[in-house]
Amino acid sequence: MGYEREVFLTRPAFLGPLRNITYRRLWAATTMSSLGTLIQAVGAAWLMTTLTTSQTMVSLVQASNTLPIMAFSLIAGALADTYNRRRILIFAQMAMVLASAALAVTAWMDGLTPWMLLGFTFLIGCGSALYNPSWQASMGDIVPRDDLHNAISLNSLSFNMMRSIGPAAGGVIVAVAGPSAAFVINMVLTLPLIRELTRWRPDYPGSDLPPEDIGAAIGAGLHYILMSPALLKVLLRGAIFGTGAVTTLALLPLVARDTMQGTALTYGVLLGTFGLGAIGGGIANTRLKQHLSNEAVIRIAFTGYALAMLVLGFANSMVLACLALLVAGACWVMALALLNVTVQLSTPRWVVGRALSFYQTATFGGMALGSWLWGSVAEAHGLPTAFVVAAALLTVGGLLGLWLPLAAFPEDDLGPLGRFRPPTPMIDIKPRSGPIMVMIDYDIGLNDTPRFLALMRERRRIRLRDGARQWTLMRDIERPETWIESYHVPTWIDYMRHNQRRTTADADNLNQLNALHRGLQGPQRVHRLIERQTVPLTDDLPPVTSGTIDI
Repeated sequence: MGYEREVFLTRPAFLGPLRNITYRRLWAATTMSSLGTLIQAVGAAWLMTTLTTSQTMVSLVQASNTLPIMAFSLIAGALADTYNRRRILIFAQMAMVLASAALAVTAWMDGLTPWMLLGFTFLIGCGSALYNPSWQASMGDIVPRDDLHNAISLNSLSFNMMRSIGPAAGGVIVAVAGPSAAFVINMVLTLPLIRELTRWRPDYPGSDLPPEDIGAAIGAGLHYILMSPALLKVLLRGAIFGTGAVTTLALLPLVARDTMQGTALTYGVLLGTFGLGAIGGGIANTRLKQHLSNEAVIRIAFTGYALAMLVLGFANSMVLACLALLVAGACWVMALALLNVTVQLSTPRWVVGRALSFYQTATFGGMALGSWLWGSVAEAHGLPTAFVVAAALLTVGGLLGLWLPLAAFPEDDLGPLGRFRPPTPMIDIKPRSGPIMVMIDYDIGLNDTPRFLALMRERRRIRLRDGARQWTLMRDIERPETWIESYHVPTWIDYMRHNQRRTTADADNLNQLNALHRGLQGPQRVHRLIERQTVPLTDDLPPVTSGTIDI
């Protein structure tokens, strides 16, 4: 009775995001689109087995879907943080519909070659690469932070519900009507999602600053990642998991065709079993998180997936293969959902799209590498060897947590602090004027010096994470109580962005530094300086006149 009551109490929290009408409509439409994507994936993978006997070419179908995500996610993440996400989502979906239509027509006319098929799936993968960072980052635009974990879990559950039926449905469709029918169905099932995206009217926060250049935006995202140790651990574990775990998806068509002596329907049933296991993993994930740490859950996922691949590599019956795929599917969701949630909950809104794009680049880059690698190993040494080596890699990934464990979900408020008040320049400063050097004076008692230096170590990380360069801390030789913090930013507008990126969680560091400052003249004095590239070569300096200076 107590157990039933516990389930009843936790169920509404898990389904909480569905009470949001916008999320509910987009979730339902995304579910249908996922069904179409999986049907098309079965059609493409099985079509390749009829076009060529090369195991490498078959495995490259999976690589052609994941390689664009690795190659273009960084640009897509910068676009997600810089421009209107809703418009990006609509454009990406329409591009994928057009690519699916072209693929369907070419397949129907029997005009496909193996490389043409890879080209079409690569184009569809490009649409996914553009779509994914904006979609993942949009979760914070649709639901409150408290519902973010459950929204991401429901997204994963949605996809894997379709994975449990989509591949089997795709196998039936390919067997009855051919691969071109699978491509047409995918196109049709995407249209409701485009409709819901056009109906959605997100309330994006306004900004009086122009959009960042794409290159600068990617650089800012990279600096944030490099100064965030928790995110670096996520990227490393995601890359290892993606490389090892993709073996199942990349080689499953060969398992169905060669080991099981089956048809497209056999492949669909095997892939559907993997999706069924993923549903169980998504449901179990919520309960596991109530009792285990993030690191414990990720180790279970790595270890369980490795064992499942060992069984799959030597399975000689459908029953044994399906049991292994159930475990693999559950561990797949446990790992990837946990890593995704960690990225989103550890990142403020201004850079969440870029953080997700780096995570996807690492994970899907591993999948693209693994798809090629394991296909080559299978062709040279056989399917069992490929599964054994991949299982060994996942075992190493699980043991890595002994030295680099995943942190718990942060409780920090990553919303904007909102304290910054732009200064009023007394000279003519353009947005592109620069470089800008900022110096901040502190008066610190000698007894407070150790505490001050500890706070400044955190201050350095925050500054560099938010876009500062060449950060230094200096001490006055003649007045040892005087300390000067300095850093550079490329332009005046970069200085504005740097200060607007400060989060509420950063306020504690700022407040403690203010408390240590003993200045009799009030708060710390801030010097904002612009570098001048030329000076007169003679002593005949021009007189100072009123007006502005052109920098």
